[in-house]
Amino acid sequence: MADRPKNPKNQGQKPPFDQPPLAPPGKTGEMSEKPDHGEQSYQGHGRLTRRVALITGGDSGIGRAVAIAFAREGADVCFSHLPEEAEDAAETRRWIEQAGREALAVEVDLASEAGCRKLVEAAVGRFGRIDLLVNNAAEQRKSVDSFEELDAETVERTFHVNVIAMFHLVRLSLKHMQAGAVIINVASIQAYQPSPAILDYASTKGAIVTFTKGLAEALAERGIRANCIAPGPVWTPLVAHSFDEDKLRQFGKKAPLGRPAQPAELAPAFVFMASDESRYVDGAVLGVTGGEILA
Repeated sequence: MADRPKNPKNQGQKPPFDQPPLAPPGKTGEMSEKPDHGEQSYQGHGRLTRRVALITGGDSGIGRAVAIAFAREGADVCFSHLPEEAEDAAETRRWIEQAGREALAVEVDLASEAGCRKLVEAAVGRFGRIDLLVNNAAEQRKSVDSFEELDAETVERTFHVNVIAMFHLVRLSLKHMQAGAVIINVASIQAYQPSPAILDYASTKGAIVTFTKGLAEALAERGIRANCIAPGPVWTPLVAHSFDEDKLRQFGKKAPLGRPAQPAELAPAFVFMASDESRYVDGAVLGVTGGEILA
């Protein structure tokens, strides 16, 4: 029997963390406690051979972990990133290509319909179709101490990136998807246990759960499935620029497992939802929460 691969040293690490807050949107290279995206641990088994995946926010965090896993499962990957995230995007692209698959990184802001259209057109222009759409990109700004600090500009951008972009991306992608295609939306434990300090973000995650359930019913007759992953606390640059140093030191401590997930620990859930192994799963919300309960 082959030896079981060893976990990276930082997988399973518990707080306290020595992580100063980052400037948004947050860069992986600036994190003192580097996340594990499965670079050394994820092993593919051909579950997504010859598939074409479009992943939003694939430069870092959960998006990078999913991109690496999909590539090692046999998929070609197009992913989006912001201009400030070019360095992280190059690293994701390197890992996809190292897996022997094609990679396309698209610099785009998903806050507008034009940005969403640019991304879909780039993916189809390179690969000709979309088999897997992962709506992962999210806006989360600094946590606030009082509700009044949530200004209109911040709230509107959060909803544009986190929710409205999903409507655009799904609508624009459907003409390039056939029966057997899969849509995976990323919600959060925040949809069920909202934190007042990030209530704009939490509210979008609740909307994503509702969107996914209705979308699954709307597309079932076409043979296209839509499901949702709801992570608990995950150690990513998004987190590192959203909270102050005290909160970052104890991030994930309240989860029953006593720690945040590494992005690599989310990837298998996405592979399951994307593969034929979940062909009878539709309109579902899969929690990867470290023991926190989804309502």
